[in-house]
Amino acid sequence: MPRTSVESFPVGRALISIPALGTLIGSYVADWNATHIFNPAWPPHAKFHNAQTMSMGVALGLVSLFYLWRPERSHATLAVGAVTAALYGITQLSAGLYPGTASADPPREDSWLQLWFTLPSLAAVLIGYLLERRRLAAAGPAPAIRERNG
Repeated sequence: MPRTSVESFPVGRALISIPALGTLIGSYVADWNATHIFNPAWPPHAKFHNAQTMSMGVALGLVSLFYLWRPERSHATLAVGAVTAALYGITQLSAGLYPGTASADPPREDSWLQLWFTLPSLAAVLIGYLLERRRLAAAGPAPAIRERNG
């Protein structure tokens, strides 16, 4: 029986795409302001690292979306898309392990609230990966792969 469009909709890829888009624009939403990149109290080298982080978010988001939505899909392209969607959040969590760091500037009691964005994003990537991996397995090899393999 042919699949309906609802059954064939890539829910997993869409779910992973949400954190990827968040990574792409999130640091600009959070850091393109007077408390970060335009903060006159920050030395140029601190601003350099802030700018580097914002650019890394764009790069990771674009790579993730490219691999998730390219026409030739496989378990490998799904894995690359999911890993790149998760990397920013993973490194964001690991930053708290370094001396003298804080997730908000100036440090506040509610700094832990950032976890309420990062942890659900990582959960969305994991759930999306598992859903899409199952969908890919059920669909069998992609048409382009079948043609190459005869």
